[in-house]
This record gives sequence, structure tokens and C-alpha cells, in this order.
Amino acid sequence: MTQQELDILCDPAISALIEENINLSATDVALRLQSPYRALIATQIKYLNRARTKLPDYYNARCILPSLAFEQSSSERVAATKSHSGDIAIDLTCGLGVDSYYLSKRFKRVITIERNPVLAQLAIENFRRLGADNIEVVCADSAEYLAQLNEKVDLIYADPDRRSADGRKLVLLEECSPNILAIRNDLERLSDRIVLKLSPMFDTAEAIRLFSPCHIEAISDGGECKELVVEFGKSVCCDEFRATIAGVDSKRIISKGLVRHGEFHPEQYKYLVLSDVTLRKIGLACDYLADKVDFVASPTGYAFSESAIENTLCRCFELEAIEPYSPKELRRELKAAKVKSIDILKRDFRLSSSDIAKALGVGEGGKKRLAFTEIDGKMWQIRIK
Repeated sequence: MTQQELDILCDPAISALIEENINLSATDVALRLQSPYRALIATQIKYLNRARTKLPDYYNARCILPSLAFEQSSSERVAATKSHSGDIAIDLTCGLGVDSYYLSKRFKRVITIERNPVLAQLAIENFRRLGADNIEVVCADSAEYLAQLNEKVDLIYADPDRRSADGRKLVLLEECSPNILAIRNDLERLSDRIVLKLSPMFDTAEAIRLFSPCHIEAISDGGECKELVVEFGKSVCCDEFRATIAGVDSKRIISKGLVRHGEFHPEQYKYLVLSDVTLRKIGLACDYLADKVDFVASPTGYAFSESAIENTLCRCFELEAIEPYSPKELRRELKAAKVKSIDILKRDFRLSSSDIAKALGVGEGGKKRLAFTEIDGKMWQIRIK
């Protein structure tokens, strides 16, 4: 977003036009509105309508939403999982400010750093609209800002930018901005508690290698891992793991060093148990399910039970049968039943979902659900009621 665009969107007359047309589609606004700024207004309406579910407070306050910052921001449901509290927190990476906004609900004062002057001004305006008057926005380079600080704070939070200037995805932590490894001494000088939000694709073992002792939390929403959060500093004395489903539940998981238990008896099991993605991300699905089910295939695979279980960190499906994988027979059966598409679930299976669908002569998606897995090198097809 440019300074000119921000100035236009801060104009009360433009805000009134947005409010008048908020329930129209962005396309209708762009075509019908008689304003030289109709494209900009239409874009704001598009992102405000997307914010109804992702950022409801931002929607209700009619905040200004730049497209890139919106796409890269946390949802409010995920941001609300942050449970730290205290007097002063510093957010090194303001962006749209969603994490700073939720930190401000638990801290007396939040200092949030934004190096882009337009985004910094935007954050000030949005926090005003949100009524978050305990947030101070500082336009500066975060590393330079920390270097000149001497006062200790309760928390330093960072969500390093994982995109290069040309839009390329960055993988290595030291390539991201700010470079947490380069400023680690200042971080630990200024706070005993540092919280780092990483990509959900970041390797958990690498996080342990870099920051141990540390606390690692995987956060999911809608069945998708959204964040891997690492907490380190003098206040952290041992490695701990937590699995959190936004808006649902959060549990600390104790590592028991388990891979699997018992023998696989497919004829005995009546329920298929799917662990939440957070458990698989931290590699502790077996540890968590060990005393809840009858068989766990692997840290990333399925679990099986003779009775139904109710648990927020897994889903339970009643079974019809567990059979050796037989694509030719299954293909004939599906064709005879005139089934044209199936919902394919798979864990630890050598074939992709598209390969399975092709072998069975069906499309992906549909009401009928089949699961596929491998246990001890043997391929299984699982019929779900």
C-alpha cells in the first residue's frame, strides 16, 4: 500500500462509501460506483468481507486492510492462543498488527516495531479504530531498536518475514527478517522470555537444535497447522511440547519415547482414530494416544480402537472393515455401485491421493470415504461407515 492510498482510505468520505457498499461484492462496487477511487474501495470491501471470519474485530472496526499484509497475517483465532501476560511486551514484526493487538489484551503496554513507514502509520490508524490505546507503534529497524535499549521487558515476540524483496519464500531462519540468530544476544539481554513464530513447515528437530531448552507449540485451525511457536530464554529450563487447536483445546504432551505398541489385528478394530495435525507436527501422536487406543501405527500414521473415544485432539470414525489393499477388486466394486468419486484419506501410504483415485477409476471428493495406510510394509484399505 502506498502513502497516497492510505491517505485516501483515511478520508471520512471514502470510509462512508465503503460502509454504504460493504454488503455488495467487490466486482459490483468496481463496476457501479461512481468514484475515481472505486478500484481501491472495491479492494478494501473484498478484504473486509474476507475479514468477517479471519479477523472479525478488524472487520467490525472497519480497519484498513492491505492485500499482502492481510494474506500474511495470523487469524484472530490463532492469535488468541497466545497466553503470555505481563507489563511490557515488544513485538518486533508488526505488519498488520494482529499479534500485537492480541498481546495488548494481556499486557499493560505493547511496543510494536514496523520498519515500513506506511505500514507503521496504517497500524497506528487501525489500533485507534480498534480502541487498543496501550500499543505504541515505532517505525524502525527492529535490530537497531533493540541494540539501543537497556530496559528489561517481560516478553519479546517476533514473526520473522519469510519473503524476500522479490517475493521468494525463505527457508533458512538466518535469511528471514529480522535475523533472530544474529540478534539473539540482544533478545536474551532484554528479556527472559522470547517467543518466536515460525512457519508451520519449519522442522521441529531443527527448532530444538537451535533453541533448546525451549517450549514448542504447534497450533492448528480447521485441520491445518498454522504456526509453530518456539519459546526460549532464561525462563525456560527444559524442552516441552504443546498441541493447540485454535478455539478448541491446548494440551501439553509428554514424550514417552514410544513409536508403536502391540500387534496389528485388523479384524478387531471398530474405529479409526486420526490424530490432529499438531500432534503429528511435534512427532508425539504415539505418546499422546498410547493409553487411549488399542494400536498406533506410527507418529504420523493412523491409530485404531475397539471402542469409540472422545478427544479434542483426534477424530474417530466408525469402521466397516480393514482389508488388504486390492485396487482391482475395489475398482470393480465402485464401478458396479456407480460411485464416481470418493473422499480419500491416507497416512504412511506410498501412493498419492491422485494415484489412488486413478487406480480405482474415480475422482477425488464425494460422500463415500475410504482410508489407506501401510503397516509393517503391508498396504491396507479401510472402509469407513
